[in-house]
Amino acid sequence: MKFLDKKGIYVCALGLLTLTTACTDWLEPKPLSFFTPENSFNSYGGLKTATDMLNRDVRYIDYYPTGFSAPPAFLTELVFSDVAVNGMTDTNNPPQDLNRQITPSANLSTAANAGRSGFYWDSMYKGIKDANTIISRSKTATFDSEEQRKEVEGLAYFHRAYRYYRLVHQFGDVPLITEEITEPRYNFYTTKREVILRMMKEDLERTAPYLKKEVNKGMVSQAAAYHLLAKIDLALGEFDAAIDATSKVINDGVHSLMTERFGIDKNDATKNVIWDLHRSENKALPANKEVLYMVLDRFGPEGGSATGLEIKRQVLPMYSATNNLLTPDGFAGFVDNDEVKNPYLKQYGRGICTLRSTWYHTHMIWTLDNTDLRHAKGNWMEMSDLNYNNPSLKGKSQWYGKPVQLTDAKGKYLCKDTIRAWVGWPHYKVYVPDDTEANWRGGHADWYIFRLAETYLLRAEAYYWKGMKEEAAADLNKIRARAQARPLTASEVTMKTILDERARELFYEEPRKTELTRIAYIYAQTGKVADNGKTYSLDKFSENNFFFDQISKYSDFYNKGVKTAKGNEYTMSPYHVLWPIPIDAIKVNVQGHINQNKGYSGSEDNITPLDHSN
Repeated sequence: MKFLDKKGIYVCALGLLTLTTACTDWLEPKPLSFFTPENSFNSYGGLKTATDMLNRDVRYIDYYPTGFSAPPAFLTELVFSDVAVNGMTDTNNPPQDLNRQITPSANLSTAANAGRSGFYWDSMYKGIKDANTIISRSKTATFDSEEQRKEVEGLAYFHRAYRYYRLVHQFGDVPLITEEITEPRYNFYTTKREVILRMMKEDLERTAPYLKKEVNKGMVSQAAAYHLLAKIDLALGEFDAAIDATSKVINDGVHSLMTERFGIDKNDATKNVIWDLHRSENKALPANKEVLYMVLDRFGPEGGSATGLEIKRQVLPMYSATNNLLTPDGFAGFVDNDEVKNPYLKQYGRGICTLRSTWYHTHMIWTLDNTDLRHAKGNWMEMSDLNYNNPSLKGKSQWYGKPVQLTDAKGKYLCKDTIRAWVGWPHYKVYVPDDTEANWRGGHADWYIFRLAETYLLRAEAYYWKGMKEEAAADLNKIRARAQARPLTASEVTMKTILDERARELFYEEPRKTELTRIAYIYAQTGKVADNGKTYSLDKFSENNFFFDQISKYSDFYNKGVKTAKGNEYTMSPYHVLWPIPIDAIKVNVQGHINQNKGYSGSEDNITPLDHSN
C-alpha cells in the first residue's frame, strides 16, 4: 500500500508493507531475497532464520539511533514518563512542549531529536507483518518433525504478541492484523485493545509450551513467553492468571536471580553483583541465569549502528563542554577539544543529556535507605563525584582537582545549564565501553529485554491488585535483598512502592510509558482507588487517568513552568497517555477507518472500534 505524498515520495501506510526499507521491496520481491517467502519460507531452516531476524529487529526498534542526530526510539518511552525528560536545550524541536509538538501530522519517525512515536508505529507493524507471514507459511512448509513446526509457530506468536502488547499501550485501540498481507490493502479498521490482548493471551497460552526452557542467549525462551503472558494477563485485569504465569517462570528450575559475584570483574573487590549484572560481557554468559530474553549486539559487520547504543551520550550530563561548569573563581572547570581530552570521557563517557533524569529518578526513589547498591558510590555518579580537571587551572586556580560545585559561596550558579549539565546517573547501568576510541558515546552492548527481576516485580504487582500485600512484599524484597536495601513491610506496599522499585531496578530496560499506561488502564478498568485517593474510568480515559497524575506528581519538569534556553516549556496533558495515530496511516486507509486518539485533531471522526478479532 503506497501513496504519493506532498514531496512526491512514495511512502508505506501502517508500516505493513515494508520488509526492508522501501514499499516496493515487498510489492516486487527480488529473486533470492531472504524475505521472499516463496524462496525461503518453505522449510524449518528458512522460517527459523526469519524468527531470528525478528529478534534482531527488537534491538533495532528500541535501542539504535537512526542517524547521528536522531536518538534511539526508546528515549521516547522514557520521556513520556516520570523518570526523565528530553534535555536538549539548544534547539526547538526536541519533545519537551508535548502539548504543542506531539500531533498526528508531526514528523515523529525520523526527525532529528524529535519524539519517535511514529517510528514505533511503523516498526511494530512491520514486525507484525513479518510474524504473520511466518505463521501463514509454517502451515505449508516442510518440517522434519512436529516439534520444529511448533517451535517456529511459538516464536512467531511470541513476536506478534510482544509487538501488539507495546502498540496497545502506546496507541490504545489499533488495527488488528492476523493474516499474511499478500497485496495492497486500504481497508483496515481499529479494533478494541481488549480484543487484541485477549487474542494475544490465547496465542501465548497455546504456544508457550512449544518453546524450549533452555536456549542460547538472544533466543526466545519459554520463560520469556510466560513473562509476556503475565504482562498481558495484568493488562486484562486477570491477576490470578498473572500470578500463575509469573510463577511458571520463577519456579521453572532454569532461571534464578544473580546474587553472587560473576563474570569479567568478579575478582574486583571494589565492584559488586549489581555491577556484574549489567556488564555487557556478562549478560550472555551461561552463568547468568537471570536472563529470560535479551538482544545480542557486537561490534562488527552485524552491529546495529556504526557507533553502537550511544547510551552514555544519551544519559550523561553535558559536563565536559567548555564553560558549562565554572570554578567558583570563574574559570572553565573542564575542557573537551581535539588537543586536550578530558580523562573523564574515557572513564565515564561524553554526554549530551538527551535523556535528562527527573528528581524522582535521581533522588526521591532512594530515600528508603542509604544501603541500596544501585545508588551506592561507584555504581551511581553524582556531579560532586567529579573534580575540576581542566589542565589550564594548574597554578591558576585553587579549585583544580577539587569537587565540582553547583554554586559559589554567594549562591551564584556556576553551572551554565542545570537541565543539561547537572544531573546524576546510574554509572553501572550506562557504562558501555566504546568500540572506537574517538567517540566515548557508549558502544555496542548486549541488552536485557526480560529478566527474572522483573518477573518478581510483575508477580508482586499482581499480588498487590489482589490485596495480598504480604506476598507482594516478599517478592519485592527478593529484588531489594540483592541490592542490600532494607526489606519492606506489607504495610508499605502500595502502587508507588512497586513503581519506585521498577524505576530503581529497570531504568533503561522497561518501556516506562508502556507500563505506566498499562497500569492506568487497570485502574480505569477496575475502578480501584489509587494511592492518590482517586478512581478512574475508561469512558474518560484520555481526560482523567493515573498515567498523567503519576507524572504530574513526580516530574519536576512537566507543567511546572520549566523552560529551556530556546523557550520550550515542558508541558504534558492527560491525553498523552496514548500517542497520536500517524495521520498518513489514517489518510491512505480509504476503504476502512482508523480512529484517532482523543485529544488529537481528527478524533472527532472516530467510529466504534471493532469488538471482535476477525
